[in-house]
Amino acid sequence: MVTLLRHLLSIAILPFTVLVLVPVWIARANGIAPALAEAGAGRALQAGGLALLALGLVLFVSSLRRFAGEGEGTLAPWDPPRKLVIRGPYRHVRNPMISGVVFVLFAEALLLLSWPHALWALAFLALNLVYIPLMEEPQLVRRFGAPYREYCRHVPRVLPRLRPWQDG
Repeated sequence: MVTLLRHLLSIAILPFTVLVLVPVWIARANGIAPALAEAGAGRALQAGGLALLALGLVLFVSSLRRFAGEGEGTLAPWDPPRKLVIRGPYRHVRNPMISGVVFVLFAEALLLLSWPHALWALAFLALNLVYIPLMEEPQLVRRFGAPYREYCRHVPRVLPRLRPWQDG
């Protein structure tokens, strides 16, 4: 029960804020409401948004499950995985959870046909492109040492490998 509460708290504070609270605030501040596009181009963008949403949710949920099961931790920086997770989507890219969140943010922008939401997605991506190498990765090197450095040599931070990395 305590483990479930740890995960729910980390989800409520981090991804819920980024994926729900901020986008709702942006929509209200800009008078944006969900609506089906009238023209073919708008509908094509919204269909692309649905595809990005599905991909983003698969990456996020898969990463979350691996953190809980294999990593014995949560997505929260204050309760991180205790074991190095390099299976599943982590064989393709080092930050599939952030990739999933970014895909969902761009999906929201496409589904709503909203430039303010697209700017939020870009800002979140830029923030993580700075935070991850400056803050997160040095902590991972200290925590996991040589195995993490080896993993970093083979798996890219942002743009995924097409073929999964086979460690060892």
